[in-house]
Amino acid sequence: MKREQVKEKYKWKIEDIFANDEEWEKCFEQAEKSLSFSHYSGKLSYKNTLLKFLKENDEFAKNIERLAVYAHMRNDENRGVSKYNSYQSKVGALWAKYATELSFYEPEMAKMDDAYLDALIADKDFADYDYDLKKIKRSKPHVLSEAEERLIGMAGELFDNPYKTFGMIDSLDLPLPEMEWEGKTTKITHGLYGIILHSENREKRKEVYEKYYSAYTGLINTLTAVYHGSVKKDVYLSKVYKFRSCLEQALFSEDVDAKVYNNLIEAVNGSLPSMHRYIKDRKKILGLDKQYFYDIYAPLVEGVNVKYTYDEAYEIVIKGLAPLGKEYQALLKRGYDERWLDVEETEGKSGGAYSIGCPGTHPFVLLNYQPTLNEVFTIAHEMGHSLHTYFSQKSQPFAKSEYKIFVAEVASTVNEVLLLKYMLKEAKDDSLKKYLLNYYLDSIRATLHRQTMFAEFESQAHAMEEQGNPLTTENLCELYDGIGKKYYGDGIEYDYNISCEWARIPHFYRAFYVYKYATGITAAINIVKRILSEGESAVKDYFKFLSGGCSDDPVSLLKLAGVDLSKTQPFEVAMREFDETLTEFEKLMNIR
Repeated sequence: MKREQVKEKYKWKIEDIFANDEEWEKCFEQAEKSLSFSHYSGKLSYKNTLLKFLKENDEFAKNIERLAVYAHMRNDENRGVSKYNSYQSKVGALWAKYATELSFYEPEMAKMDDAYLDALIADKDFADYDYDLKKIKRSKPHVLSEAEERLIGMAGELFDNPYKTFGMIDSLDLPLPEMEWEGKTTKITHGLYGIILHSENREKRKEVYEKYYSAYTGLINTLTAVYHGSVKKDVYLSKVYKFRSCLEQALFSEDVDAKVYNNLIEAVNGSLPSMHRYIKDRKKILGLDKQYFYDIYAPLVEGVNVKYTYDEAYEIVIKGLAPLGKEYQALLKRGYDERWLDVEETEGKSGGAYSIGCPGTHPFVLLNYQPTLNEVFTIAHEMGHSLHTYFSQKSQPFAKSEYKIFVAEVASTVNEVLLLKYMLKEAKDDSLKKYLLNYYLDSIRATLHRQTMFAEFESQAHAMEEQGNPLTTENLCELYDGIGKKYYGDGIEYDYNISCEWARIPHFYRAFYVYKYATGITAAINIVKRILSEGESAVKDYFKFLSGGCSDDPVSLLKLAGVDLSKTQPFEVAMREFDETLTEFEKLMNIR
């Protein structure tokens, strides 16, 4: 489908950022002309000058974020439109110049003595910047000289090249073949691959799996080179900034204690017997002699044809999130009515789904909606991101309004778990209940077990490069294969395709992101349990978290909602949730 064929109500209202391209270009021109901060260099020891600099920087940052988000969204509407590709390049270049202009800031502030920084942190005039100032104080050992920071800033566009290259390959140049599906010949897309992989037709699952992966394995050496470039960039920057590893740098930048990462890995590894049990249950229910990767997403419950139009799905989401209160539901309805969402899969459109926001307007959501149960949860997920953004921007000053990536998946997953609990409660017969339990098991497996598996791969791939073992197709596939066998156990047959799965994961180009999905669902399961058992008081505490932005470190913000990830208890709760759900499912399926 071409974009012009989509009804207006199913397209995001990007005009809420800029009315048209001419407005964007005018704003861009003004931003280029106004980019001047170097005259503040050497003067930040004067409080009034520092405060003036910070406020001017806020205003410039607001504009460049609006420019960047508009360009990104327009480009994602159709990656084949060169004009918006050019817009993104121009914004990227402006970001690099901006970073260069600000290269004096952190080195100069890092030279300030702790007494000066402590005085600023305590000064009410600097209340908008207290968390940032605390971060600067903590970051002193890792701040470079002004000249070094300037060089890093100038290379910003180069560092983004692996991510951009993979994006162009995955969206435009991936040689995805055609296949017969539902009576017609159609080109395989990322969205169609997911639909067929979740279908009951094993022959078609096998065909789409083999054809889809053939596109990646045919480019595996190129994708290895692109990913290797991304890892080398990460290793280089971690060394430049005096960290012992890329993982240490990633956790430090998020202000997250290493014990959180270790708690996650240990808890998931300790619960793998339940995962192996589930994989073997799937094999038994499907009646397979041998189970392959293309089988582990097949539906286990027959006779349940769960399909929803986008409009039906959105209404279910609103009803399912009723425990969060009328204000939350009203905002969901507003998002639908005011066209925050871009719904249809169209030619050249970026795949997947995401939420994005910028100062001065509401958030936006990109979808590639398909009429499946999974897509209902995708709506809830992305609107969770959006309303987290909404509450943070509404409650915090600009400097503290952007929450850390570490907590970015919490609100989205709270929505998913609440929706699942609602649909289970509303299920009228055992078949639908079995189906939803199966869905919940697969959701936890995909978000908690699988993302932790990805996180192990990332950390080990980076460690290999750090230890002087350059990444090759062979050692990356061998590494991924070994980790996969640990997670899935002996209930599945392994092949070359699945050993290459790492090559198609976009998040690997934003290193050490994926583990946050796993900590996100861990926090979400705990938050939902509290909301459903304690009601309004728990909702109020949860809204404190949603409104927190980056006013404190993310682990402390989660404590406001009653979850302490520095302890093992929340992870144990999440592991029990999977095991108890599996036990309930097994009883209904009469397999235990």
